[in-house]
Amino acid sequence: MTLRPDPTFYPSPQLATEAPPEELAYVVLLSPDGTRPDAMAVVDVDPESSSYGQQVGQTDMPNVGDELHHFGWNACSSHLCPWASHAHVERRFLVVPGLNSSRIHILDTKGDPRNPEIVKVIEADELASKTGYASPHTVHCGPDRLYISALGAPDGEGPGGIFTMDHETFELEGVWEADRGPQYLAYDFFWHLGHDALITSEWGTPSMVKEGVNPEILLAGGYGHQIHVFDLKSRQHRQALDLGAEQQMVLELRPAHDPRKAYGFAGVVLSLEDLSASVWLWYLDGNGDGEWKTKKVIEIPAEPADADNLPELLKGFGAVPPLITDINLTVDDQQLYVACFGTGDMKQYDVSDPFEPILTGSVRIGGIVERAAHPRAPGTPLNGGAQMVEVSRDGRRVYFTNSLYSPWDAQFYPDGIDGWMVKLDANPSGGIAFDERFFATFSEGLRPHQVRLQGGDASSDSFCFS
Repeated sequence: MTLRPDPTFYPSPQLATEAPPEELAYVVLLSPDGTRPDAMAVVDVDPESSSYGQQVGQTDMPNVGDELHHFGWNACSSHLCPWASHAHVERRFLVVPGLNSSRIHILDTKGDPRNPEIVKVIEADELASKTGYASPHTVHCGPDRLYISALGAPDGEGPGGIFTMDHETFELEGVWEADRGPQYLAYDFFWHLGHDALITSEWGTPSMVKEGVNPEILLAGGYGHQIHVFDLKSRQHRQALDLGAEQQMVLELRPAHDPRKAYGFAGVVLSLEDLSASVWLWYLDGNGDGEWKTKKVIEIPAEPADADNLPELLKGFGAVPPLITDINLTVDDQQLYVACFGTGDMKQYDVSDPFEPILTGSVRIGGIVERAAHPRAPGTPLNGGAQMVEVSRDGRRVYFTNSLYSPWDAQFYPDGIDGWMVKLDANPSGGIAFDERFFATFSEGLRPHQVRLQGGDASSDSFCFS
């Protein structure tokens, strides 16, 4: 046990933006056909290193078929909250869930950061017996423990929700919700520590997503289209904010980092009305009635395309939907990044006024139709598209990968996806451009998904001080 707080913990977002730059990135790799184990890759992101932009380590999982997903650190800056009393815990373990296998892997990065060691594996039957949940999806470290979302139950149905885990022993504690109210579908979650509010989003149960997009469910508006608000202390459901059944798949949630601010952004994959994608703002109404509300603040239209160039799922529409599958907010709450898996766009918005975002930068790589190249190899078309995005604490570096989820990859990119990870240099005043030196590739047959940065990043920290 250390007697001083981990030096990567920062009391406030402002201090976090002054942190030293990251030197390594941890990236989960998926084996889409299940012929080999998934893995945790380590990528060198130090521009002064001779191996910059290259994979420098890898830890294979002990089994096949995990479909590793949105992993997280065991501890973070929220451990400095004055009521938490956990400042001694180190940010050293990666908690890595398997969406398909329902296993949870604990990896220790301290001994050899380039080759994390698997120190514990929690099997699906233990998760089921202690929580009633399956298909663990997203990991967030809270001030007092680990919180993990799950898509549903072991039978493949719902409800989905959140369970908790001790952040030192990694023992499962149980279901988080005391009263879930009407909430049934689950996906992402995060909180406003300064307002005792926890926010959740909706995708679908395991049976609704594991075989790919189900057109019948989609066209019936059956995927998630609500945001839920819970009281963080009592664990009681407070509000359901319905965006409308035409707004299908409310996925990533990015709340403001400043604990005084009561708003955040949610990405919606597509609209049934016109195949557009959108970003919605949730916010606590300033009239003092305690009600949370929503507003659509960004809309990205679909792009017309020849049906011959489209995958089977989209031929009848004659267009490429943007498919917003990830968003990320800089630690200073000034810029929002929006990943469009369908068109391959990564867009940067100035959200200093969260009600009126302004587009300040855009790049394109891959894409269902265009197959845009990277500047490093301008004549080489790329498949996959902008997907999981992570931002450095100072907001100057943006990393993203090109794989979504194996069965969904196969529908939108039926010719397969060759995995890559790229980096953007970002101007805090607006503007983004590819780092031409950085184009990471991985072992044949493995695809990169979620990224975490050594020492912390924009989406893995929450703060109690402004």
